[in-house]
Amino acid sequence: MVKPSAAGYRVRGAFNPGAVRFGDEILLLLRIAEDCPSTEGEVAVPKVDFVDGQGVPGVLRVKTDDPDVRLKDTRGVVYKGRDYLSTMSHIRLARSRDGVHFTVNEAPLLFPSSTEDLYGVEDARVVQIEDRYYITYTCVSGDGWATALASTTDFEAIRRHGIIFHPEDKDVSIFPEKVDGKYCALHRPNNSGFGRPSIWYAESPDLMHWGNHTCMLRPRETSWEALKIGGGAPSLRTSDGWLQVYHAKGEGQVYSLSVVLLDLNEPWKVLKRGIQPFLRPEAAYETDGFFGNVIFTNGQVCEDDGRVLLYYGAADEYTCLLETTVDELMHALH
Repeated sequence: MVKPSAAGYRVRGAFNPGAVRFGDEILLLLRIAEDCPSTEGEVAVPKVDFVDGQGVPGVLRVKTDDPDVRLKDTRGVVYKGRDYLSTMSHIRLARSRDGVHFTVNEAPLLFPSSTEDLYGVEDARVVQIEDRYYITYTCVSGDGWATALASTTDFEAIRRHGIIFHPEDKDVSIFPEKVDGKYCALHRPNNSGFGRPSIWYAESPDLMHWGNHTCMLRPRETSWEALKIGGGAPSLRTSDGWLQVYHAKGEGQVYSLSVVLLDLNEPWKVLKRGIQPFLRPEAAYETDGFFGNVIFTNGQVCEDDGRVLLYYGAADEYTCLLETTVDELMHALH
């Protein structure tokens, strides 16, 4: 059982974890979504106040007949002209020796700390480059959603570097090593006019300033990925290329997973791409939940023996594990 982060909060989901091996442990960076139970005739939503650079969790409670309240839908409320979301997320650390049984820390690892993430911190991805671990995460505010960067050496002291991909851009996964002397990343800017949300490539000299943006993978006209696609966990290096597990959204708002192989020296070049998804919602915990029919991954651990522990969120509520191998994922390309 995952404990709430504050009094008056209720955990609604622990899902979409980043994953990394750290010494003899596997760490998950869980997205914990919380709301606030309310009584009849009132609405209660989570909120954050900022004191000395720290986010302090709180609860906004107002009467539903208050003239300053406007109920938008199940996702939020407007009070005195300001938006509040019905749920707010933060990142929580979970530890395991075997990759299956985890102990979840009670305190958040990444909690809203400024107006840039006023409405929450979501969907962390983590990659080790040399002796430091870099965490990309979605920060949500009244200005939309963007991607921020943090780093650590011990998963205790966290250094926040700020926004690296401006609104509206998310699903940022950094490659585990430089290519031709540059840091590389996949990202997914939103499309609000022409086109559909696609996977882009970018590179950087310092992890902060990104350029050479290239749209490298677009949704295909299939029932399972026609609406949008986005990258998953940091790509795995294989002898044949960079192996990337990505998510796709198709008919009926269903999310599934597929694979793509990228060139080792020119990662924006697609070598092979799965024809069908290799994982789609089937089990009850994948089809029914806070947001059903969603399978979403942003965390995986590749072991020395070729096993891949692929962690994924199901129905925006649960964290699941698929144990596979590099060979099996490569086979899904055919």
